[in-house]
Amino acid sequence: MPKKKIGEEIAKAREEKGLSQRQLAKLVHISNAEMSKIESGEREVPNPKILRRLSKHIDLNYNDMLQMVGLGSEHTPLNPFIENYYKHLKGNELDNAWLMAHSSIKNNEVIIESLNKEISNKNINQEKSDKLIDTIQDLEYQNETNRLILNILDEVRFKEEKKNAKNKNVF
Repeated sequence: MPKKKIGEEIAKAREEKGLSQRQLAKLVHISNAEMSKIESGEREVPNPKILRRLSKHIDLNYNDMLQMVGLGSEHTPLNPFIENYYKHLKGNELDNAWLMAHSSIKNNEVIIESLNKEISNKNINQEKSDKLIDTIQDLEYQNETNRLILNILDEVRFKEEKKNAKNKNVF
């Protein structure tokens, strides 16, 4: 399956919103030339800050956009360092990394719940609501990454436990 190109997805979403390139460029405070470079694919990896602003106007998920350009948590050949780093941890480092990732998910879930309650408060303005939504998306993205890390760490822990059990049976 061919990889989605960010420029094509942005152009498609922009057209679905009934916006011209010039209109969208103005909304996100970039030049029309820059917008054209992004959509044509000349700018293969747009600045994440620009992607964040674009996501607000064309209904593309910011984290999905990051993944399309190789900056997201999706495990691709562009970011194998996640797997390589965590696959080589042993002993206390392995246990500590597992605990940190697990704790981070739990903490983020508490914060997300709190922010969702804040959003449901009818007394907040749209700007504050948008910032809270951005924060929730960022925390969900962090949790997605931490779940990937936990999967890797669980595999490593299982192999380490299996190896330790095998060594104990030898003696």
